Amino acid sequence: MARKPKVVITDYDYGNLDIELPILEAAGARVVALQAKSEEELFEEARDCDAIMNQYARVGSATIDRMERCRVIARYGVGVDIVDVEAATRKGILVTNVRDYCTDEVADHAIALWLALARKLIRYDAAIRNGIWRWQTGKPVCRLKGRTMGIVSFGKIGQAIAERAKAFGVTIIAYDPYLAEGIAEAKGVALVGKDEILARSDYLMMQVPMTAESHHFLGEAELAKMRKDAIIVNTGRGPTIDNCALAKALAEGRIAGAGLDDLEEEPAKLRNWNPSSNPLFSLENLIVTSHVAYYSEESIRLARETAASEVARVLKGERPLNPVNEVSLGGQDGDLRRN
Repeated sequence: MARKPKVVITDYDYGNLDIELPILEAAGARVVALQAKSEEELFEEARDCDAIMNQYARVGSATIDRMERCRVIARYGVGVDIVDVEAATRKGILVTNVRDYCTDEVADHAIALWLALARKLIRYDAAIRNGIWRWQTGKPVCRLKGRTMGIVSFGKIGQAIAERAKAFGVTIIAYDPYLAEGIAEAKGVALVGKDEILARSDYLMMQVPMTAESHHFLGEAELAKMRKDAIIVNTGRGPTIDNCALAKALAEGRIAGAGLDDLEEEPAKLRNWNPSSNPLFSLENLIVTSHVAYYSEESIRLARETAASEVARVLKGERPLNPVNEVSLGGQDGDLRRN
């Protein structure tokens, strides 16, 4: 009997694999589902896998170096910072991601965090629940129109945030050293340098991918350059902000408020996580959501269908629709069609 291709799903929090299994089994695959919280937990099953899919678990060089026949690593999502793409490329393994599945959701979430902070909604709600009914509870609340919003990283999501924010009458500036010429101008947004966006922004919207360069993009030095009444919203990766530096700035009133959709420690990747270890959670001028900006019922389904379909394509010798790297379709065992 011919060997069925083995697909390892490193981890998932969807409750089931009812979407993935029909797609993968139709491609002849056998699925092994794990709930790994460390890379070491992948070593044994990854060794003879033909494909691997990951949500939160890191697939690094230590895992990739052990792979004997893997053809594709498929990410459930846009970012591939938890996959060692260089190691995969050296090994001839394709890496894929899911693109454009949650642009609207993340932009909507960023705007929701911004408005909740600017209008002090959480503070008013908490006060009312404690029997305090006073308009002064949220003081000061400033008019949005005429103020400046800075967007760090002006890709598709950054542009979607800008389109939504324009309706509130804010002036929009952006920082993105990798943006193609003419895009910002076409959107009516001025490109500025890092120091300028920090100094001018009343509202700083972070949509930064995680790279070695972007780690702690906002640290103590950067926060010191910002306005005391500034609001920071991060719907990008958690480690792009130094959480300890931000907690200190918020506690000391050097930053007015912050809304974070992810934390530096990324709790979903930890087996045991406790908020008491992060000083941010003692602060009232902070809103945190559990890395849900991408979420809607529609976007979750699309992410799962797309990631599984990319694996199925590669197993059938077809080119994936969302490749992150350039490698031969031959894979490690060389029995598929070459590009």
